[in-house]
Amino acid sequence: MYFIVVKFSVKDEYVDQWPELSREFTETTRQEPGNLWFDWSKSLEVPNEYVLVEAFADDEAAGAHVNSDHFKKMQQEFPQYLVSTPKIISRKVEGSGWDEMGEISVG
Repeated sequence: MYFIVVKFSVKDEYVDQWPELSREFTETTRQEPGNLWFDWSKSLEVPNEYVLVEAFADDEAAGAHVNSDHFKKMQQEFPQYLVSTPKIISRKVEGSGWDEMGEISVG
């Protein structure tokens, strides 16, 4: 599986609008074959930072994502809303989903 985390520094005037500005890209990506998840969070410490956590089943799914029309559209549209180039960690890892945390047990 490809596990990807991307940090987006959004211009102050667009911070509150970011969920809507990224909605089409998010919803379209979630419908891709091989997309396991595509989830946004807002940083608790950096007011204008959104963090995207995403995963794709395999090389084929990850490749299809970055070559899709909606990805190309995102590449053209997102920069106008951003302070800087997003930061990314993208790794191929073992597994196909989230595991339970061994250090904490509930129930």
